[in-house]
Amino acid sequence: MKTKSILSLSNEEFKTLMDSIDVVLSDCDGVLWRETEVIKNSPETVKKLKELGKKFFYITNNNTKTRAEFLKKCNDLNYDATIDEIVCTSFLAAVYLKEKKFDKKVYVVGSVGIGKELEAVGIQHYGTGPDIIEGDEVELVKNFKPDPEVGAVVIGFDKDFSFPKIVKAVTYLNDPNVHFIGTNNDIERPSPRTGCFIKNIESACNRSAVILGKPESFVSEYITKKYGLNPERTLMIGDNCNTDILLGKRCGFKTLVVLTGITTQNDIENMNASDTDTKNLIIPDYYANELGDILEMTKIS
Repeated sequence: MKTKSILSLSNEEFKTLMDSIDVVLSDCDGVLWRETEVIKNSPETVKKLKELGKKFFYITNNNTKTRAEFLKKCNDLNYDATIDEIVCTSFLAAVYLKEKKFDKKVYVVGSVGIGKELEAVGIQHYGTGPDIIEGDEVELVKNFKPDPEVGAVVIGFDKDFSFPKIVKAVTYLNDPNVHFIGTNNDIERPSPRTGCFIKNIESACNRSAVILGKPESFVSEYITKKYGLNPERTLMIGDNCNTDILLGKRCGFKTLVVLTGITTQNDIENMNASDTDTKNLIIPDYYANELGDILEMTKIS
Protein backbone atom coordinates (compact mmCIF):
# COMPACT_ATOMS: atom_id res chain seq x y z
CA MET A 1 0.00 0.00 0.00
CA LYS A 2 1.21 3.49 -0.89
CA THR A 3 0.05 6.82 0.45
CA LYS A 4 -1.44 9.30 -2.03
CA SER A 5 -0.91 13.02 -2.21
CA ILE A 6 -4.23 14.79 -1.69
CA LEU A 7 -3.17 17.12 -4.52
CA SER A 8 -2.80 14.18 -6.91
CA LEU A 9 -6.49 13.27 -6.71
CA SER A 10 -8.73 14.07 -9.63
CA ASN A 11 -11.64 16.41 -9.03
CA GLU A 12 -14.00 13.44 -9.00
CA GLU A 13 -11.81 11.45 -6.60
CA PHE A 14 -11.55 14.38 -4.21
CA LYS A 15 -15.31 15.02 -4.33
CA THR A 16 -15.95 11.32 -3.62
CA LEU A 17 -13.60 11.49 -0.65
CA MET A 18 -15.25 14.60 0.79
CA ASP A 19 -18.72 13.12 0.28
CA SER A 20 -17.64 10.05 2.27
CA ILE A 21 -16.71 12.08 5.36
CA ASP A 22 -19.04 13.40 8.06
CA VAL A 23 -16.53 13.92 10.88
CA VAL A 24 -12.97 15.25 10.93
CA LEU A 25 -10.72 14.57 13.92
CA SER A 26 -7.62 16.74 13.82
CA ASP A 27 -4.45 16.86 15.85
CA CYS A 28 -3.47 20.41 16.81
CA ASP A 29 0.26 21.06 17.21
CA GLY A 30 1.93 20.40 13.86
CA VAL A 31 -1.36 20.57 11.96
CA LEU A 32 -3.17 23.73 13.07
CA TRP A 33 -0.35 25.51 14.86
CA ARG A 34 3.25 25.19 16.00
CA GLU A 35 3.36 26.10 19.69
CA THR A 36 1.95 29.68 19.50
CA GLU A 37 2.24 30.23 15.72
CA VAL A 38 -0.68 29.46 13.43
CA ILE A 39 0.08 27.31 10.40
CA LYS A 40 -0.71 29.14 7.18
CA ASN A 41 -4.11 28.37 5.60
CA SER A 42 -5.18 26.03 8.41
CA PRO A 43 -7.89 28.27 9.98
CA GLU A 44 -9.42 28.86 6.54
CA THR A 45 -9.40 25.12 5.82
CA VAL A 46 -11.16 24.27 9.09
CA LYS A 47 -13.76 26.95 8.33
CA LYS A 48 -14.30 25.49 4.85
CA LEU A 49 -14.71 21.95 6.20
CA LYS A 50 -17.38 23.19 8.59
CA GLU A 51 -19.11 25.07 5.75
CA LEU A 52 -19.20 21.76 3.89
CA GLY A 53 -21.14 20.30 6.81
CA LYS A 54 -18.33 18.34 8.45
CA LYS A 55 -18.20 18.05 12.24
CA PHE A 56 -14.71 19.07 13.33
CA PHE A 57 -12.95 18.07 16.56
CA TYR A 58 -9.63 19.29 17.95
CA ILE A 59 -7.92 16.19 19.38
CA THR A 60 -4.69 16.85 21.25
CA ASN A 61 -2.48 14.71 23.48
CA ASN A 62 -1.37 17.86 25.29
CA ASN A 63 -2.25 17.59 28.99
CA THR A 64 -0.82 20.87 30.29
CA LYS A 65 -3.95 22.92 29.56
CA THR A 66 -7.67 22.60 30.19
CA ARG A 67 -10.29 22.52 27.45
CA ALA A 68 -11.18 26.11 28.32
CA GLU A 69 -7.55 27.16 27.86
CA PHE A 70 -7.36 25.35 24.52
CA LEU A 71 -10.58 27.07 23.46
CA LYS A 72 -8.97 30.44 24.13
CA LYS A 73 -5.90 29.40 22.13
CA CYS A 74 -8.10 28.29 19.22
CA ASN A 75 -9.99 31.56 19.22
CA ASP A 76 -6.78 33.60 19.52
CA LEU A 77 -5.43 31.81 16.42
CA ASN A 78 -8.65 32.40 14.43
CA TYR A 79 -10.23 28.96 14.83
CA ASP A 80 -13.95 29.30 15.50
CA ALA A 81 -14.08 26.44 18.01
CA THR A 82 -16.50 25.51 20.78
CA ILE A 83 -15.52 23.77 24.00
CA ASP A 84 -17.43 20.61 23.00
CA GLU A 85 -15.20 20.30 19.92
CA ILE A 86 -12.03 20.14 22.02
CA VAL A 87 -10.66 16.93 23.51
CA CYS A 88 -7.38 17.08 25.44
CA THR A 89 -5.87 14.39 27.66
CA SER A 90 -6.14 16.39 30.89
CA PHE A 91 -9.89 16.38 30.27
CA LEU A 92 -9.87 12.67 29.40
CA ALA A 93 -8.30 11.86 32.78
CA ALA A 94 -11.32 13.42 34.48
CA VAL A 95 -13.73 11.66 32.08
CA TYR A 96 -12.08 8.28 32.72
CA LEU A 97 -12.31 8.56 36.51
CA LYS A 98 -15.91 9.79 36.43
CA GLU A 99 -16.85 6.81 34.25
CA LYS A 100 -15.31 4.60 36.94
CA LYS A 101 -17.50 6.36 39.55
CA PHE A 102 -14.28 7.34 41.30
CA ASP A 103 -14.85 9.02 44.67
CA LYS A 104 -11.38 9.17 46.21
CA LYS A 105 -8.37 11.46 45.79
CA VAL A 106 -5.81 11.57 42.95
CA TYR A 107 -2.05 11.93 43.23
CA VAL A 108 -1.02 13.92 40.13
CA VAL A 109 2.43 13.87 38.60
CA GLY A 110 1.73 16.53 36.02
CA SER A 111 0.60 20.07 35.40
CA VAL A 112 -2.13 22.24 36.84
CA GLY A 113 -4.20 21.57 33.71
CA ILE A 114 -4.89 18.05 34.94
CA GLY A 115 -5.74 19.35 38.40
CA LYS A 116 -8.19 21.91 37.05
CA GLU A 117 -10.02 19.32 34.95
CA LEU A 118 -10.29 17.00 37.97
CA GLU A 119 -11.63 19.87 40.08
CA ALA A 120 -14.23 20.63 37.40
CA VAL A 121 -15.84 17.22 38.00
CA GLY A 122 -15.47 17.35 41.78
CA ILE A 123 -12.41 15.11 42.19
CA GLN A 124 -9.84 16.06 44.83
CA HIS A 125 -6.15 15.87 44.01
CA TYR A 126 -2.68 16.83 45.13
CA GLY A 127 0.89 16.66 43.82
CA THR A 128 1.20 19.37 41.15
CA GLY A 129 4.07 21.83 41.43
CA PRO A 130 7.64 21.40 42.73
CA ASP A 131 8.46 18.62 45.18
CA ILE A 132 12.16 18.94 45.94
CA ILE A 133 14.11 16.39 47.92
CA GLU A 134 15.32 17.57 51.31
CA GLY A 135 17.92 15.50 53.09
CA ASP A 136 18.68 11.85 52.42
CA GLU A 137 16.70 9.88 49.80
CA VAL A 138 16.58 6.82 52.08
CA GLU A 139 14.96 8.93 54.80
CA LEU A 140 12.45 10.24 52.25
CA VAL A 141 11.34 6.72 51.35
CA LYS A 142 11.20 5.63 54.99
CA ASN A 143 9.34 8.70 56.27
CA PHE A 144 6.76 9.18 53.50
CA LYS A 145 3.28 8.64 54.90
CA PRO A 146 0.82 7.98 52.05
CA ASP A 147 -2.61 9.60 52.13
CA PRO A 148 -5.11 6.74 52.63
CA GLU A 149 -7.69 8.66 50.56
CA VAL A 150 -5.64 8.41 47.35
CA GLY A 151 -7.17 5.93 44.94
CA ALA A 152 -5.52 6.93 41.65
CA VAL A 153 -2.23 8.18 40.24
CA VAL A 154 -2.32 10.26 37.05
CA ILE A 155 0.90 10.92 35.12
CA GLY A 156 1.19 13.76 32.61
CA PHE A 157 3.87 16.18 31.49
CA ASP A 158 5.61 17.51 34.60
CA LYS A 159 8.38 20.10 34.35
CA ASP A 160 8.87 19.58 38.11
CA PHE A 161 9.38 15.80 37.82
CA SER A 162 11.56 14.68 40.73
CA PHE A 163 12.70 11.77 42.89
CA PRO A 164 10.16 12.56 45.65
CA LYS A 165 7.35 12.36 43.07
CA ILE A 166 8.59 8.98 41.87
CA VAL A 167 8.69 7.71 45.46
CA LYS A 168 5.15 8.90 46.19
CA ALA A 169 3.66 7.63 42.92
CA VAL A 170 5.28 4.22 43.30
CA THR A 171 4.22 3.93 46.95
CA TYR A 172 0.59 4.49 45.98
CA LEU A 173 0.85 2.16 42.99
CA ASN A 174 2.14 -0.69 45.14
CA ASP A 175 -1.54 -1.06 46.00
CA PRO A 176 -3.08 -2.88 43.00
CA ASN A 177 -6.44 -1.25 43.74
CA VAL A 178 -5.03 2.21 42.96
CA HIS A 179 -5.76 3.29 39.37
CA PHE A 180 -2.64 3.95 37.28
CA ILE A 181 -3.41 6.43 34.49
CA GLY A 182 -1.13 7.99 31.88
CA THR A 183 -2.46 10.84 29.78
CA ASN A 184 -0.43 9.97 26.67
CA ASN A 185 2.74 8.18 25.63
CA ASP A 186 4.30 10.79 23.30
CA ILE A 187 8.09 10.79 23.27
CA GLU A 188 8.95 12.26 19.84
CA ARG A 189 10.27 15.69 20.74
CA PRO A 190 13.76 17.11 21.34
CA SER A 191 13.01 17.42 25.07
CA PRO A 192 11.52 14.68 27.33
CA ARG A 193 7.75 14.33 26.88
CA THR A 194 4.99 12.69 28.87
CA GLY A 195 5.82 9.17 27.71
CA CYS A 196 9.25 9.43 29.33
CA PHE A 197 7.72 10.18 32.74
CA ILE A 198 5.18 7.38 32.41
CA LYS A 199 7.83 4.80 31.46
CA ASN A 200 9.91 5.88 34.46
CA ILE A 201 7.03 5.23 36.88
CA GLU A 202 6.01 2.01 35.09
CA SER A 203 9.50 0.55 35.45
CA ALA A 204 9.70 1.61 39.10
CA CYS A 205 6.40 0.02 40.14
CA ASN A 206 6.31 -2.88 37.64
CA ARG A 207 2.85 -1.91 36.42
CA SER A 208 1.51 -0.62 33.12
CA ALA A 209 -0.51 2.58 32.99
CA VAL A 210 -3.87 2.87 31.26
CA ILE A 211 -3.09 5.32 28.45
CA LEU A 212 -5.91 7.68 27.46
CA GLY A 213 -4.57 9.67 24.50
CA LYS A 214 -3.73 8.80 20.90
CA PRO A 215 -3.10 6.15 19.61
CA GLU A 216 -5.07 4.34 22.33
CA SER A 217 -8.78 3.93 21.75
CA PHE A 218 -10.21 5.68 24.83
CA VAL A 219 -10.27 9.04 23.04
CA SER A 220 -12.16 7.70 20.02
CA GLU A 221 -14.50 5.67 22.25
CA TYR A 222 -15.33 8.87 24.14
CA ILE A 223 -16.17 10.79 20.97
CA THR A 224 -18.07 7.86 19.48
CA LYS A 225 -20.27 7.51 22.57
CA LYS A 226 -20.84 11.23 23.04
CA TYR A 227 -21.35 12.31 19.43
CA GLY A 228 -22.37 9.13 17.58
CA LEU A 229 -19.28 8.99 15.37
CA ASN A 230 -19.34 6.51 12.46
CA PRO A 231 -15.76 5.23 11.94
CA GLU A 232 -16.27 4.59 8.21
CA ARG A 233 -17.25 8.22 7.68
CA THR A 234 -14.50 9.75 9.82
CA LEU A 235 -11.20 11.31 8.74
CA MET A 236 -8.24 11.46 11.14
CA ILE A 237 -5.71 14.21 10.36
CA GLY A 238 -2.34 14.45 12.07
CA ASP A 239 1.38 15.03 11.68
CA ASN A 240 2.54 11.94 13.62
CA CYS A 241 2.10 8.46 12.15
CA ASN A 242 2.84 6.78 15.50
CA THR A 243 -0.03 8.50 17.31
CA ASP A 244 -2.54 10.25 15.01
CA ILE A 245 -2.42 7.90 12.03
CA LEU A 246 -2.09 4.75 14.14
CA LEU A 247 -5.24 5.75 16.05
CA GLY A 248 -7.04 6.20 12.75
CA LYS A 249 -5.88 2.82 11.45
CA ARG A 250 -6.88 1.03 14.65
CA CYS A 251 -10.34 2.60 14.61
CA GLY A 252 -11.11 2.16 10.91
CA PHE A 253 -10.96 5.89 10.06
CA LYS A 254 -9.68 7.37 6.83
CA THR A 255 -6.27 8.94 7.50
CA LEU A 256 -4.36 12.00 6.28
CA VAL A 257 -0.89 13.01 7.44
CA VAL A 258 0.36 16.58 6.95
CA LEU A 259 4.02 17.51 6.52
CA THR A 260 3.98 20.56 8.78
CA GLY A 261 5.08 18.72 11.91
CA ILE A 262 6.85 15.45 12.71
CA THR A 263 6.38 13.56 9.41
CA THR A 264 8.59 14.74 6.55
CA GLN A 265 8.67 14.43 2.77
CA ASN A 266 11.54 11.99 3.20
CA ASP A 267 9.29 9.78 5.35
CA ILE A 268 6.69 9.78 2.56
CA GLU A 269 9.29 8.84 -0.03
CA ASN A 270 10.47 5.97 2.16
CA MET A 271 6.89 4.72 2.56
CA ASN A 272 6.33 4.78 -1.20
CA ALA A 273 9.71 3.37 -2.24
CA SER A 274 9.34 0.14 -4.20
CA ASP A 275 11.97 -1.65 -2.12
CA THR A 276 10.57 -0.64 1.29
CA ASP A 277 9.28 -3.39 3.58
CA THR A 278 5.98 -1.83 4.62
CA LYS A 279 4.97 -4.58 7.05
CA ASN A 280 5.92 -2.57 10.13
CA LEU A 281 5.16 0.89 8.73
CA ILE A 282 2.08 2.94 9.58
CA ILE A 283 1.05 4.30 6.20
CA PRO A 284 -1.70 6.94 5.94
CA ASP A 285 -4.25 6.81 3.15
CA TYR A 286 -3.33 10.34 2.07
CA TYR A 287 -0.74 13.02 2.73
CA ALA A 288 -0.67 16.77 2.27
CA ASN A 289 2.10 19.34 2.38
CA GLU A 290 -0.15 21.34 4.70
CA LEU A 291 -3.78 21.28 5.77
CA GLY A 292 -4.36 24.10 3.28
CA ASP A 293 -4.00 21.59 0.42
CA ILE A 294 -7.57 20.54 1.21
CA LEU A 295 -8.70 24.13 0.79
CA GLU A 296 -6.94 24.30 -2.60
CA MET A 297 -8.69 21.15 -3.75
CA THR A 298 -12.11 22.47 -2.73
CA LYS A 299 -11.54 25.50 -4.97
CA ILE A 300 -10.94 23.42 -8.10
CA SER A 301 -13.26 20.46 -7.48
